Amino acid sequence: MDMQSRIRQLFLDSIETKRQATEVLIPHIEMASQVMVNALLSECKILACGNGGSAGDAQHFSSELLNRFERERPSLPAVALTTDSSTITSIANDYSYNEVFSKQIRALGQPGDVLLAISTSGNSGNVIQAIQAAHDREMTVVALTGRDGGNMASLLLPEDVEIRVPARSTARIQEVHLLVIHCLCDLIDRQLFGSEE
Repeated sequence: MDMQSRIRQLFLDSIETKRQATEVLIPHIEMASQVMVNALLSECKILACGNGGSAGDAQHFSSELLNRFERERPSLPAVALTTDSSTITSIANDYSYNEVFSKQIRALGQPGDVLLAISTSGNSGNVIQAIQAAHDREMTVVALTGRDGGNMASLLLPEDVEIRVPARSTARIQEVHLLVIHCLCDLIDRQLFGSEE
């Protein structure tokens, strides 16, 4: 297969994954946006975490809320737990890497806050511990997962929301996760500030 054919196939695979995810994910994305809007209206905040590409997604989400998405509007309170290298490395060094998010949540999380927990496999140990810490702090969890939901799926409470991408490829799951994040940002803005028309 020549390179251009390979590129075309990757585009088609991404399109097909998004097509398959569309109907499956719509109600879950809507519920997740409502959970986040209710928290923000109650003067609570959203904490986000993940590893690798999912850490990038956590930071992408928090920056869209703190700064802006597609319109001028007030800043919204969101924190990526992936960005403070001194905190992350000290927790990993003194305790374990599995606690890099949970220790931050135990310090920063408040009842009514939301945790956006991102893992393509659903099996990241530090994200699992983050969910447990969020529940201990009476926070609601929105989980972005893939495949079979992994161990994260079994930890979720009835008030939590799982957005599970029906795919096996990490890259395809991450591509849908980014689209989901943009959907959440759009829906949060619309519910809080109305449509722009």
